[in-house]
Amino acid sequence: MQHTGVTQLGVRWIDNQAHIRIWAPWATAVDCLLTEREIVIPLEKQTYGYWYANSKLPRHGERYKIIIDGTAYPDPASLYQPEGVHGPSAMIDLDYPWTDHRYHAPAQRELIIYELHVGTFSDKHDFHGVIDRIPYLKALGVNALELMPVGQFPGERNWGYDGVYAFAVQNSYGGARGLQQLVDACHQADIAVILDVVYNHFGPEGNYLPAFGPYFTAKYHTPWGDAVNYDDELNYGVRDFVLANIRMWFEDFHIDGLRMDAVHAIKDFGPAHILQDIRRLADGVVAKSGKQRYLFVECDLNDRRFLDPLEVNGFAMDGQWLDEFHHTLRVAAGEERKGYYKEFEGVAHLAKAYEKAYVFDGCYSSHRKRFFGTDSDGIKGNRFIVFSQNHDQVGNRMFGERSSSLYSVEMTRLMAFAVFLSPYIPLLFMGEEWGTKKPFQYFVSHSDQQLVKNVQQGREEEFREFQTSGEVPNPQDKATFQRSVLDWNELEKSPFRQHYLYYSALIALRKSHPVLKNLSREDINVDCLSEQNVLLLRAGKAKSKLLAVMNFSGAAQRILLDDDQKWLLIFDSLSGATDRITREPTQSSHELTAPAHSGLLFESMD
Repeated sequence: MQHTGVTQLGVRWIDNQAHIRIWAPWATAVDCLLTEREIVIPLEKQTYGYWYANSKLPRHGERYKIIIDGTAYPDPASLYQPEGVHGPSAMIDLDYPWTDHRYHAPAQRELIIYELHVGTFSDKHDFHGVIDRIPYLKALGVNALELMPVGQFPGERNWGYDGVYAFAVQNSYGGARGLQQLVDACHQADIAVILDVVYNHFGPEGNYLPAFGPYFTAKYHTPWGDAVNYDDELNYGVRDFVLANIRMWFEDFHIDGLRMDAVHAIKDFGPAHILQDIRRLADGVVAKSGKQRYLFVECDLNDRRFLDPLEVNGFAMDGQWLDEFHHTLRVAAGEERKGYYKEFEGVAHLAKAYEKAYVFDGCYSSHRKRFFGTDSDGIKGNRFIVFSQNHDQVGNRMFGERSSSLYSVEMTRLMAFAVFLSPYIPLLFMGEEWGTKKPFQYFVSHSDQQLVKNVQQGREEEFREFQTSGEVPNPQDKATFQRSVLDWNELEKSPFRQHYLYYSALIALRKSHPVLKNLSREDINVDCLSEQNVLLLRAGKAKSKLLAVMNFSGAAQRILLDDDQKWLLIFDSLSGATDRITREPTQSSHELTAPAHSGLLFESMD
């Protein structure tokens, strides 16, 4: 951990005084300007480039800017930006009357995650729109919401990864109080909240960080420009910034877990990686509160060090998104092998993903043109999060098509079947459960016209390898955003209602069946019938065994079994709810027929 002793930044209220702390190691003078009353509060320089003052002059909610050597900027650690990324900051208090004191997040192996984007989840486009749907989410069976980033971004329409104020909750979503209300309401319904956060870069518009200090370093290059400075000169201020942000989410917002975006783009070659410091901080919060706090990461390196414990110099993250499971599943379902899908082999690699997690575990990658990855031996299955679609895999398609627009209803159900019968943590993306065909497209609302042009050109360049025709939707056009907003009226219509009932039954099966709810990687065995495009997955021990048959082909397949076990059909992806299954043994204990695009789940009868 860092040793500056600084744990909080920006403005905090203590004993009815505003305590103001700014990191500006290059500045010769730092002041706080109360913009409406034009009152200036000088800050005193302290060690390590910090500036500090405490004062009774500010009022709760008062707007302010930080003056660095004569130029005024919003506070980098602002808790609220009522006028957007270019406007003044506001001195708000994060004190909140929590009612969740008895709440504890589910055990990691029990998590069923529902990812959503606050702005497009409802026609309210804010946290209240999510709160309204908590009873629905509870009835569906999910026990954790994962919110795409909510840090202040330019305008009112954005995925959230262009945020420039890590501490300020998006004003159009409802700000800090709105997020606290959502978390409290979720906890009352026994639903955990996981927040997507971005520490690999900061967005371009409204990014005044370089005026305060060396938040970036030219030592490394990322897709977004210079890397965040985690190991160059004066890096400790940046590390303090990130750690204080994480502490705020856990302590002031009661967030149960963080999903850290693209950590492979974090460049840190110091003696203690920033993720290791984050792990130690989280452990301290857990020890103090007695409540679990999860650290999940998105990482495309297939490097077990991100999951290995601190004792062996690992980063000790609780889990990671397993993109390769998604890629193999999509190719098995018929995805054209272009771009990063090119090197995946469908059912053969899907079988490996079930058993080994990483498909590329040290073998040669034709896409990367090098040997790639490590093994994941000894790492429990519940350390990986899998999905048939998520915001990236939908929204990063040229037209933002969901699986329901690309595949048959039968195939989308089979893909969900494959996810929920895995030994990993299942995640679904908002609207997936009723098979909406509404796209989820990439959208922004920048005010910088050159930036708008650059974003559009970047999207066109991105899809050259994937798409050969059609015009890339304009991210700046409000219609692109509006097309992406869920239509909840679909739920009452056919066939959406039937699709929802299928998902709710599948989730209930995952949560209730003694084998599935305790499934581990060590307990499964997968056979790949490549010529038939079929997978056979066996799970369980002793008398409690399951056999899952997944037929990804477009024709019925006759499957010969090599054992004398008698099996009882308990779930069928084509029939929906389990109570519709006739509980009779298969006609033969040696063979069965799997219809096209189907998933069948059998239970041993002995």
